[in-house]
Amino acid sequence: MTTTNDQFTVRFWGVRGSIACPGPETVRYGGNTPCVEVQAGQNRLIFDGGTGLRVLGQHLLKELPVTAHLFFTHSHWDHIQGFPFFTPAFIPGNRFNIYGMIAPDGSTIEQRLSGQMLHPNFPVPLQVMGASLNFHDLELEKSLQLGDGVVIENALLNHPGESVGYRINWQGHGVAYITDTEHFPDRLDENVLKLIQDADVMIYDATYTDAEYSSEKSSKVGWGHSTWQEGVRLAEAANVKTFVIFHHDPLHNDDFLDAVGREAADRFPRAVMAQEGMVLSLLDP
Repeated sequence: MTTTNDQFTVRFWGVRGSIACPGPETVRYGGNTPCVEVQAGQNRLIFDGGTGLRVLGQHLLKELPVTAHLFFTHSHWDHIQGFPFFTPAFIPGNRFNIYGMIAPDGSTIEQRLSGQMLHPNFPVPLQVMGASLNFHDLELEKSLQLGDGVVIENALLNHPGESVGYRINWQGHGVAYITDTEHFPDRLDENVLKLIQDADVMIYDATYTDAEYSSEKSSKVGWGHSTWQEGVRLAEAANVKTFVIFHHDPLHNDDFLDAVGREAADRFPRAVMAQEGMVLSLLDP
């Protein structure tokens, strides 16, 4: 039986991009914005703090005290708006290491998370949080050793205001978290290829279809997001085992995503649609 000490799992708590979209047409895939939990041995890793982080927080209340590492790709609202509602951060005895890059304007991840909780934007400041919060400024393309053999790599992505992708390596397996990135028209992104090479799981920003992205009526070129077709091209080029279609457009309802999932699986048999509550295991039970 798999125990906490020998599991490598990925669990999805929020899979939407741009804005939360709860409602009857998004029930099956979910309407929360990005939050992905990775359990690698004794290390709990959380990637992004969209509204899915609030749901994860409620789940973690059953496991107090909680220790975790929280990584942010960037600080656009849909990736940080769940942080002020992350209940475990308000409880003394819990410990969180929080990581992010210095933004182009020079601000740290601590300053940006704190800023969204200041008046007139929010009623209570970050300082009210009672857990131990330790903030770390990451260096671009410098790997991070978390202990127990877990190594985190990062690379710059192509997104307005900058974003970073991550790769989690443990026991010879790898998970790549690549969201909020726009592909190039004439080549595959070398930074993305480096993070996803031979990965067991690639979570990729597939907000649009190719047709939506290049539509003459409503082109999405320059908006900072990619397509599931580009994800297939990357997965094939980098020998990815499982391609997870992620960061769903809030206008894409469940039926639309069903159709995308079928078409993607025809192109790449191990393509799956990210869905709230979905769990992927990288190690045999």
